[in-house]
Amino acid sequence: MQNDPALDQLCINTIRTLSMDAVQKANSGHPGTPMALAPVAYHLWQNHLRYDPDEPLWPNRDRFVLSVGHASMLLYSLLHLANVKAVDEHGRPTGAPAVSLDDIEHFRQIDSKTPGHPEYRMTTGVETTTGPLGQGLGNSVGMAMAGRWYESHFNRPDAPLFDYRVYALCGDGDLMEGISHEAASLAGHLKLSNLIWIYDSNRVTIEGHTDLAYSDDVESRFRGYNWHTLHVDDANDAAALEKALVEAKSVTDRPTLIVVHSVIGWGSPNKQDSASAHGEALGVEEVALTKKAYGWPEDKFFYVPDGVHERFAQGIGARGKAAREQWQTKFDSYKKQYADLAREFAQMEAHELPQGWDSDIPRFDADAKGMATRESSGKVLNAIAARVPWIIGGAADLSPSTKTNLKFEGAGSFEADDYAGRNLHFGIREHGMGAVVNGLVLSNLRAYGSTFLIFSDYMKPPIRLSAIMEVPAIFVFTHDSIGLGEDGPTHQPIEQLASLRGVPGLTVLRPGDANEAAEAWRVALTQPRRPACIVLSRQPLPTLDRSRYAPASGVRHGAYVLADAPGGSKPEVILMATGSELSICVDVYEKLKSEGIAARVVSMPSWDIFEREDSAYQESVLPADVEARVAVEQAASLGWDRYTGRLGAQIVMHTFGASAPIADLKKKFGFTPEAVYEAAKQQIARVKKGRGTA
Repeated sequence: MQNDPALDQLCINTIRTLSMDAVQKANSGHPGTPMALAPVAYHLWQNHLRYDPDEPLWPNRDRFVLSVGHASMLLYSLLHLANVKAVDEHGRPTGAPAVSLDDIEHFRQIDSKTPGHPEYRMTTGVETTTGPLGQGLGNSVGMAMAGRWYESHFNRPDAPLFDYRVYALCGDGDLMEGISHEAASLAGHLKLSNLIWIYDSNRVTIEGHTDLAYSDDVESRFRGYNWHTLHVDDANDAAALEKALVEAKSVTDRPTLIVVHSVIGWGSPNKQDSASAHGEALGVEEVALTKKAYGWPEDKFFYVPDGVHERFAQGIGARGKAAREQWQTKFDSYKKQYADLAREFAQMEAHELPQGWDSDIPRFDADAKGMATRESSGKVLNAIAARVPWIIGGAADLSPSTKTNLKFEGAGSFEADDYAGRNLHFGIREHGMGAVVNGLVLSNLRAYGSTFLIFSDYMKPPIRLSAIMEVPAIFVFTHDSIGLGEDGPTHQPIEQLASLRGVPGLTVLRPGDANEAAEAWRVALTQPRRPACIVLSRQPLPTLDRSRYAPASGVRHGAYVLADAPGGSKPEVILMATGSELSICVDVYEKLKSEGIAARVVSMPSWDIFEREDSAYQESVLPADVEARVAVEQAASLGWDRYTGRLGAQIVMHTFGASAPIADLKKKFGFTPEAVYEAAKQQIARVKKGRGTA
């Protein structure tokens, strides 16, 4: 591509004016950052980003993450001007533009491909949903880790298939958020030299100058994280940007942070006004004045001058196509020479599991003593992961407790000197772990992260984003109730189950014994568009006798009849429970049965799956004409009334827990067979009295 600074500047100003016009028409958005960072993004895309607009999901493409998601018009302008092609639900290019000029004109409007923040799946070319600041940075670390794993797993000396880089564009807000510290610390420890963050240091936030709350020496901080750091004094200095990007790509032993100083709303007469330039439309008059400063036609809107599309085609278009075609030729040869590995890769790309992936899942024999579901889950995870090479994950320094460490031969640890390992060590970084797991899953690995259920509070933003993006991340939470005992209220989860159940699109599974734990993993791994939380006990739970009770495969329906009234008779009372409380209901059922009272036990490990079943199935499990109901769960009551009815009994937690041995806690809070039995008898009496049959 011939050197043409004037044409490059025209392209940069086109990004700026498209951003201004879109925000102005929507009367909503953030024009300042796209205007300021247009030169940075343009030089990165045009000269360095290895990306084929015709094949935007090409596996060895560089990833670009706009962590400053409020600057979405910067990305939408790039996607339009680079003529990135849309893909269908199967990832195949359709030939239509990912972002048309009409899409840009409908910025932030209903059902538009250009929402206020970039949304994964909604807009081709958006590698991850970025809105809450710092999340994109955590995702980028996961993507870079995935890249290193791909290199270690698939590359061969004569066939180096993977070597992509991950670029993330961030701002002051990203680096203030705590998640950026967690993500940067982990990336530096792992020496992820394929990761480059570009930090827009414009020193402006919504409230004003960053001096109000932020005076970090960012470069020193990142050097302390074991990052290479570079500095560009002026975002408009093309030569300095080029030099920094070339040097960043040459670093082989650590990630790189490029600090770029910009002036927000560059070119705007009121460019230092943080409110108008950062969080609001500029206004008609200001837009006209800014265009005049650029030498732009003031009366033209959404204007793309002749030569701009062609310039992008000569740069990122031609370079990306050549790189992709060379890779495809290499991969065609690879498929012949390394057929098994190529088959694995194809299954990953298609979001499939290998044949027989679940054939080694253990079946657990009836055992009154039983085992903790964290223990049975660990056995199941290892049986599955040994057959699915792209299952990878770990814990926030808790794998000995969460039982999520992979122990089979060859599992290994993912470390700076060995990226082939499948055990990830996140350190005590729950928030960062969640975002990293999302980045790994966005890279087509089946990744999981684990910690205690109480610490899901530290992970809510990435869990929520996994559901928004419809990616099958798996979060394993143990120590699921007051049953963890002496650690007390700070560690005993109460409201966390209700919080997780409230996330649309998230499957929450709380199995009641070892065989339900096995089924929970089956469910989690066969949901290609839903993340899952598997919630497990610390304490042993009886392994139910499945020759007497219904098979655990009922977990696939979310709720199922575990034990029923003899002879198919109508039950007088329904006992409902999840997790560790299920066995209490079974004990009470047996006592009621011995007294000639018809009872039913319903195991409800996943409310959201049950709610997606048809009404006929739901009625078969919870018939409307059986009004006597008791729900038992060591968690907050929120939501149970939909199943018990207003007058049904709920043996649940109404306060925080306490520090004591588990037996004392169960007695104190009413989680005993005696308490459940009394509640069942009272429910039966209530219904009979109401019907005049007492």
